[in-house]
Amino acid sequence: MKNLVVFASGSGTNAENLINYFSTSKDFHVAAVFCNRPEAFVLQRAARLKVPTETFCKEDLWGGKVMQLLESYNTYAIILAGFLMMVPPQILKAYPGRIINIHPALLPKYGGKGMHGMHVHEAVVAAGEPETGITIHLVDEQYDHGRTLFQARCEVLPCDTALDVAAKIHLLEQEHFPEVVEGYLLYLGE
Repeated sequence: MKNLVVFASGSGTNAENLINYFSTSKDFHVAAVFCNRPEAFVLQRAARLKVPTETFCKEDLWGGKVMQLLESYNTYAIILAGFLMMVPPQILKAYPGRIINIHPALLPKYGGKGMHGMHVHEAVVAAGEPETGITIHLVDEQYDHGRTLFQARCEVLPCDTALDVAAKIHLLEQEHFPEVVEGYLLYLGE
C-alpha cells in the first residue's frame, strides 16, 4: 500500500472525493491532508473521514518542515486538490513525476498565477468560450505548466454564468480526478 498526501487550500470537495475513492484501493491510501490555511474547510472534511491533517505556512513549505512531514508519512505521491501555493524545488526534486494537480480549465488556456476557482470560470464566461473543462497534469516549476495527463470538456452555453460553469466543472472533477490519478500511479509502478 503506497501513501498519498493531498495538498489543499479550500473547501476540500476534491480532497474528500480522493479520500473516499482510495479508501477501498488495495494499492494506494490517502495518508494525510496538508493545508496552508488553518481555517480551510478541507481540514474538517478530513477529520470527519479520520484522515490526519497537517497545517503549515509558506516558511514551513519553503524551509523544509513540509518536506520532513512528507518523509514522516512515507509519501509515494502528492496530489494537489485546490492547492494555491507554488511547490518548492526541493519537493519537486524529491517526487519527480509524482506530483499531480487538477486545474478547472483546458490548459494552457486560463492557467497561471491567480487563475483558480471562480477567477477561471469568470474569465471563461467573459471571453465567450464555447467550451471549457478540466486538466489533470504533472506539476513542475511553473504554475499550471507540467505535462498534461488528461482533459475532459464541457459546453459553455451563451446563457451560462460563472456559477453554472463551476457546477459543470465540479461534476467533471468528481467523475475523473481519482480514476486518472490511480491509473497514472499504477502505470508508474509497472
